[in-house]
Amino acid sequence: MRNWTTAQLNRFCTADDMHVSPFYDDGKTYGTPTWIWSVVVANQLYVRAWNGQQSRWYQAARQQRAGRIHLADEDFEVTFTPVTQDDHLTMAINQSYEKKYAGSPYLPPMLEAGPVSATVRLDLK
Repeated sequence: MRNWTTAQLNRFCTADDMHVSPFYDDGKTYGTPTWIWSVVVANQLYVRAWNGQQSRWYQAARQQRAGRIHLADEDFEVTFTPVTQDDHLTMAINQSYEKKYAGSPYLPPMLEAGPVSATVRLDLK
């Protein structure tokens, strides 16, 4: 596994074009790209599923643990790691969502229990 570069993380902090494509069950074919929000916290990239753990992309990401994302006009092969309950990390991720997406009517639901329970860290493969 490789780390994100500082330049990549800086671009991710403002980019709003993320599409996530976990592998299908065959482990080779990318799923349909789904547009989602992303945030950077402590040099790590995180996403949440709007529909919580019932989200199809989230279920595929948990099962396959790998896929591709498109962010800041680039494609990246990634691994998906579900985030375990950690109040400090959850608060930091919430704050990043609040800062990046301030004023959006879609922000409050992203801070609720369902999406919070479907938070995933993305790492370069």
